[in-house]
Amino acid sequence: MLFKKLALATAIGLVSTNAMAECEIGARVSVVGNEFPAIQAVGAAAQECTGAEVTTNLTSEHQEINVAGMSGTPAEYTSAIIANSSIVALMNEDVIRPLDDLVAKHGGDLKPNQLITIDGKVMAVAFMANAQHLVYREDVLKEIGVEPPATYEDMLAAAKMIREKGIMENPIGGAYAAGWNLAQEFNNMYIGMGGEFFKQGTAEPSINNEAGVAALEMMKSLSEYMNPDFLTHDSNATSAEWKAGNVAIMNMWGSRVGPLRETEGSSQEVVDNTAIAGPMTVGGNETPATTLWWDGWTVAKNISDEEAEATFIAMMNGIRPDMLNEETSPMAVWLIDGYEPTPAAEGVFDAASRNSVPYPMLPFQGLMHSALGDELGDFMQGKEDAATALADVEAAYTAKAKEGGFL
Repeated sequence: MLFKKLALATAIGLVSTNAMAECEIGARVSVVGNEFPAIQAVGAAAQECTGAEVTTNLTSEHQEINVAGMSGTPAEYTSAIIANSSIVALMNEDVIRPLDDLVAKHGGDLKPNQLITIDGKVMAVAFMANAQHLVYREDVLKEIGVEPPATYEDMLAAAKMIREKGIMENPIGGAYAAGWNLAQEFNNMYIGMGGEFFKQGTAEPSINNEAGVAALEMMKSLSEYMNPDFLTHDSNATSAEWKAGNVAIMNMWGSRVGPLRETEGSSQEVVDNTAIAGPMTVGGNETPATTLWWDGWTVAKNISDEEAEATFIAMMNGIRPDMLNEETSPMAVWLIDGYEPTPAAEGVFDAASRNSVPYPMLPFQGLMHSALGDELGDFMQGKEDAATALADVEAAYTAKAKEGGFL
């Protein structure tokens, strides 16, 4: 339904947006979204509009506040910048509006692959693609005489060599912070193991199985080569570890690669040797242990038509072609006219071309994601075994799914 794998693979870099030399709006615009550099650039470009105030609240806590912030009348936020996963919660709570009329009026240059269509209605506009993939220190791997890992088993072997040679004590990095990030790492690993989250055609959970146990055991093995505080490390903290020279191999978002190659907070040695490759596989399977993503923006339902139109115009200005420059182009795999792929995009392109699985766009996937984030920490700390942890996840998910009417 949304961003099919082949469509994403062929669409990257080939879609365009309206060019706006001037942006004049007549009503307030208030945007909530994540805080990484690509989204900050979109927010800054939207704020160039004049005639009314454009404010942004870009924070790592965006998923905890966007539904509440769009539920009032009028909504506090007129737009939420979202991705595959986070749009589902907004749809479930009915706080965003269809955009077909605004697309017809102001989005004539948008391409079909940018129009996130659900049940025949355009509900979001996508502006970038993303995926997690391998990032590695070229100099460190040369020192131990190994190629960049193609599998998670290769990563473990390389980490063991790096530690034994005294190069780094904790050479593996990862966004394993308890909660959303830890759940996403399980999602990646479970998909790589060939797992299915639900029984076919139902909302019944299906993760307490051989693939689920194998995914958790691989994650636990990787964590033994991570900073002991890995359960507090989100993408920001993991990136800081990389820039400090403490990590040599990690699974990281493509949208984070550009900043990893900046000298601020880092050293020239780290910058010069930061290299990337495609996502790894695991367990002898061919499906990459990653998920394909898009990021885009929505417009709130509980606002006036004037505010909705102003928001659409401002956000279109945020993704206009001339917002791309030497600074912004490496920040993401942009779905913006004129984008020329940089070396930082190679990992996302590789993920898109190798039958990577899009993040599941199911109305109850968010409940599974939350249950995973809440329940897997005890296993990662050695407090319970994998089967018990997965049983806890299924129980927590089932309770919420029944409350939501999915079971």
